[in-house]
Amino acid sequence: MEFCSRCLYPKTHPLYLYIDEEGVCSGCRVHEEKDTLDWKPRADKLGQIFEAYKNRSGNNYDCIIPVSGARDSYFIVHTVKNVYGMNPLLVTYNKQYNTAEGIRNLANLRIQFDCDIMTLTVNPETVKKITRATMRKMGSIYWHCLAGQTVYPVQVAVKFKIPLIIWGAHQGIDQVGMFSHLDEVEMMRKYRKEHDLMGYEAEDLVDDFDGVTEEDIVQFRYPDDKELERVGVRGIYLNNYIRWDTKAQHEKMIREFGYKTEKQTRTFDTYNDVDCFNYSDVHDYIKFIKHGYSKVTDHASREIRLRRMTREQGMELVKQYSAITPQHLSLFLDWLGITENSFHYIIDQHRNPALWERNDNWDWVLKKDIFELQEKAGNTTAALSLKEDFVPFVLTGKGISTDPDGRYILIGKGHN
Repeated sequence: MEFCSRCLYPKTHPLYLYIDEEGVCSGCRVHEEKDTLDWKPRADKLGQIFEAYKNRSGNNYDCIIPVSGARDSYFIVHTVKNVYGMNPLLVTYNKQYNTAEGIRNLANLRIQFDCDIMTLTVNPETVKKITRATMRKMGSIYWHCLAGQTVYPVQVAVKFKIPLIIWGAHQGIDQVGMFSHLDEVEMMRKYRKEHDLMGYEAEDLVDDFDGVTEEDIVQFRYPDDKELERVGVRGIYLNNYIRWDTKAQHEKMIREFGYKTEKQTRTFDTYNDVDCFNYSDVHDYIKFIKHGYSKVTDHASREIRLRRMTREQGMELVKQYSAITPQHLSLFLDWLGITENSFHYIIDQHRNPALWERNDNWDWVLKKDIFELQEKAGNTTAALSLKEDFVPFVLTGKGISTDPDGRYILIGKGHN
């Protein structure tokens, strides 16, 4: 198993990366553009794009922004509305793995930025059926979230004839250097299927064995190309025009707009996925089984590239968090209606055979000490000099998301 000598990514990254003759991965190489590009003309170009899409008549929204109760939603809405003066329609897919903090953040987002928001909630029984199918087919409990988050904004764009969709950071650029920022790659159906959806469109899930019908996947169908062309739908990524630094961006949103953070099970980042009890927990545990690395590797590699963390510091965090047992597995299993034995049986079918083997007791063990390999891959020649000392991520404390008697979470009304 080969690792980058600068960051902590393995060559087994599911988005694919290559490692050059100096041992540095493609993600690190493209990340260097953040310190070499002149971002002022790129921000100006973004402004020109926005200007071209403003609705002059005032009878429609200027653009669509997909949002949630976490990630960079606050920063994206702030940039689009407050900095560039656009009138966005916010859209959100209800992933059904919601934390109280995430619901509170989403309500506060709508209030702080005074925006309209549309929400898609698919029948929970349909979602459970699809999740059982995606667990069996691809070892994923998160397919429906990724599918819903990436299709609902496009469906709304077609229905309401709002051609411009604003996304945050392109994962393929920020993690593995799939493209240069200068390519200005936009949202593509092909990328979505091959990477976000692990090669499965909604139609591919229809199966008598899993009991998934055409009716079940209606809400996850991507619009036809002719519909997209008729409206002129395009989705741009802000990180092609703005130097992307999610830690700094979140801390600005915490100070100015009351974004709330939360401790995560399997990573030190308390900002990005506070809306979901599965993402940095059960979902991340499965990620380690399939690919040999965890979300903490994503976050540590990002901080190393941004010159806030040494590779050695990152390795300590990876060792600390990768071994933590999921805390919310029983909650997920209760929601899905399966036993823990069934869960492990299904997920074990998706273990990477290059990483895992059975021992004499028939327990799964790693073939090699991947942490030792990861540690040994580093070299001082590839290392970046620090620009600042690493400062731990902020824990804000919980916001108030219920009525005074604590009886329910205020979604439509907002929060106190």
